[in-house]
Amino acid sequence: MNYERPLLTGKLIQRYKRFLADVELVTPVERAGEIVTAHCANTGSMTNCKDEGACVWLFDSQNPKRKLQLSWEWVEVEGLYKACINTARPNQLVKEALLDNDIAEIPVTHAECLKSEPVVDEGRLDFLISDDEKLTYIEVKSVTLLGDNNIGYFPDAVTIRGLKHLEVLQRLKAEGHRSVLFFCVSHEGIQQVRVAEQIDPVYADKLRQVIAAGVEVLAYQVEFQPQGMVLKHRLDVFI
Repeated sequence: MNYERPLLTGKLIQRYKRFLADVELVTPVERAGEIVTAHCANTGSMTNCKDEGACVWLFDSQNPKRKLQLSWEWVEVEGLYKACINTARPNQLVKEALLDNDIAEIPVTHAECLKSEPVVDEGRLDFLISDDEKLTYIEVKSVTLLGDNNIGYFPDAVTIRGLKHLEVLQRLKAEGHRSVLFFCVSHEGIQQVRVAEQIDPVYADKLRQVIAAGVEVLAYQVEFQPQGMVLKHRLDVFI
């Protein structure tokens, strides 16, 4: 995915009230030093991704109908790695990759096979692929929590919603469909993915159960480019 215009850069002052972030702009140079408030499209804990003074990148929607025209997109972690904290982006990246057949494990024969946000059990998963009378359900999760030895962990906080998604994927697999949990690794420093048992042991136990029941788990890393991002290559997952 490419952004419509160059991202603004700045230094993070604070993230607060879950959806707000104050930033001191660095570029464009004519706005350097200006303090702005950006929308933070991330309801999670954002552990290690919201440090005061960190370099951040913002997208200017230039939409006068939006209360906050700026969206917080990327953050520099530990002064080394870019991470995407906008949780709307992983689904966009996965959808593009599916349509371009860049995810070898999940082929899509034509665009009409792919449906976003299918309704399941009075809720929704992220994608449904209908191909030759076979249904493939996909739930996408963003991984941005970096631990030691370049290990990425999910979840970064206790997740009741994530647990529900595992239960739905397991039931769909039991009904004869293909079920896939897809980790979109939106962090340059992560080289493998592990379940964060130390954060949410209930989720960890359930994930092992659903894998034993046939639910597949995939992880792909995001590559950051000057004007956007792309899913680049598969990573190992250790449960």
